[in-house]
Amino acid sequence: MTSDTLTKSTLATHLPQVHEPRNAGMALDMDLVLAVQANTSAIERRCATLPGRRSVKKEYQAAWLLKAITMIDLTTLSGDDTAGRVRRLCAKAAQPVRADILDALGMGPITTGAVCVYHDMVETAVAALDGTGIPVAAVSTGFPAGLSPFHLRIKEIEESVKAGAKEIDIVISRRHVLTGNWQALYDEMCAFRAACGEAHVKAILATGELGSLRNVARASYVCMMAGADFIKTSTGKESVNATLPVSLTMIRAIRDYQARTGFRVGYKPAGGISKAKDSLTYLALIKEELGDHWLSPHLFRFGASSLLNDIERQLEHYVTGNYSASWRHAMA
Repeated sequence: MTSDTLTKSTLATHLPQVHEPRNAGMALDMDLVLAVQANTSAIERRCATLPGRRSVKKEYQAAWLLKAITMIDLTTLSGDDTAGRVRRLCAKAAQPVRADILDALGMGPITTGAVCVYHDMVETAVAALDGTGIPVAAVSTGFPAGLSPFHLRIKEIEESVKAGAKEIDIVISRRHVLTGNWQALYDEMCAFRAACGEAHVKAILATGELGSLRNVARASYVCMMAGADFIKTSTGKESVNATLPVSLTMIRAIRDYQARTGFRVGYKPAGGISKAKDSLTYLALIKEELGDHWLSPHLFRFGASSLLNDIERQLEHYVTGNYSASWRHAMA
């Protein structure tokens, strides 16, 4: 990967629909859903070996870290969010790495993949990002629990799209998975997809609350059948968020779905990914399991905020040979 290639790819808009035909979904196939299994011990063995066996150093590591930045959904989902905080976040998304570091690396401008906020901050983020090509993603459908009345969850999606959100991160009803009511999950996801219109929809499975990797695999498949453009691990509010075993399970569901239908579905691990070295592990997993095509913002995103801080720190260390204090790379 050259700096020219990275610069050109990140200057273009990150919207998935520019690059990929949307997942059209398919009829719910219960035989297929019930045939989906997950070999937990094999998945865990595969994941345990990945961090130690996949390592990149020096200029290759710097290139991979720059790539990771372009796939971050820079996120603020706090109860004390203000318009000022969101505008600062958007400024950081438009210039995620200090100009002197980029100059030393021979890089042109790069941006993050998107900015993710609550509905109430969508208009603020859209205005702050005007002209940057960075899309706004809104969490929706009663995030994070997904337990508000159904008609209000649909209305929330519609209002976020009207406000300018190009991507909607919805949360599924976990009870449908835990009780094996796959028809209800499919119908719910279809309704969410329809409410999104042209905006792309990321289905948050809240995997830490689904009970088993088999449930994760089946829920992934049902959401893709119902037209999800991305499947996402977590809200970031659960006690267990993105993990490598969950990621491998979901990624292999994506791979199988693409082989059956021809549609590529994106993947977004979220929650708990805060170290640069962890981002490299996830990118290696994507490359090995899905291939280079998925290593782009239109098919892979990190749901993160503090991850960017550590990546910028590591890039400065590569350039100067010294580690700086984390507060020198404040996200916003």
